[in-house]
Amino acid sequence: MSKRSIKLTVSAILVAAAALTAAAPAEALTPGGPLSDIRIADHFDLAAGQLPENISLLPDGTADVTFAASRQVAQVSPRGTTRILATLPAPADGGVNTPALGFPLATGIVHTSDGTVYVLYATGTADLTGLWRLRPGRTPQRIAALPANGLPNGLALDERGKRFYITDSVLGTVWTVPVTGGTPTAWSTAPELAAAGFLGANGAKVRGGAVWVTNLDRGTLLRIPIRAGNRAGAPQVRASGLAGIDDFAFTGRGDEILAALNSPNQVVRIRPDGTSSTVLDAADGLQNPTSVALRGNDVYVLSAAYTTATDPNLLRAQLRDRF
Repeated sequence: MSKRSIKLTVSAILVAAAALTAAAPAEALTPGGPLSDIRIADHFDLAAGQLPENISLLPDGTADVTFAASRQVAQVSPRGTTRILATLPAPADGGVNTPALGFPLATGIVHTSDGTVYVLYATGTADLTGLWRLRPGRTPQRIAALPANGLPNGLALDERGKRFYITDSVLGTVWTVPVTGGTPTAWSTAPELAAAGFLGANGAKVRGGAVWVTNLDRGTLLRIPIRAGNRAGAPQVRASGLAGIDDFAFTGRGDEILAALNSPNQVVRIRPDGTSSTVLDAADGLQNPTSVALRGNDVYVLSAAYTTATDPNLLRAQLRDRF
């Protein structure tokens, strides 16, 4: 991708993301909060389209990430070395028909214990949009086609059920597909998943017999029970008032969550009762945070700099044992 194309891509993101409004959570940052040792661990190349969108952690602390604008999958080592694993093929039309954004982008990412990486790719074209599999030493392969008029975004793995759940931010749908690939099934099309002007269903995780999903436009965190026969139950709103909520991670303390709020430049702690407080903000170096991951007490936050257009980065911190 040329520097001119990257500039146009970033401009498209800025225009689209301007529709988001930022409502700060009720509680302000306080000394001695839940995070310590907060620092920017890695800086990425804005001009090269290295806008980090999603993250998956390996056992040794290596981070697999997607770079949205450059259509790339990369690994960031614990020492900060970035290695490109793959660049997904460019659509013939340049991706101008990608819904909501007008450029092709790599989004959700997960990996399995055998080292296989799975990535979502949105292009606005029927030949490329879908779920892709990356195996070491092999060419990336699409294993499930998704609608070209949608925007596959969040990717969650149900290891027990051996299937993926995929959010579509434009079509307001959660899809499901076996780990082996195949034809996706529309698992839930509940109204709570729909967009309200820009993007709807976004981040996704599987936990406690349910698929948890955020809705960026509506500022909500939803819990959708997985019923017998892999049927979707009715969505339950577990938190609201979180404008611009993107991806998230469970802290390992019950249903407590750390979530990225994109346009407000914040990471918030969401308690099981739905209340929230800010734990990171722009003063810590956030630049439109997109996703959060945890490995034990190690916290990783990606910032894509979609609207700030300044410093896409990886922030690291420690989750305190008691707070």
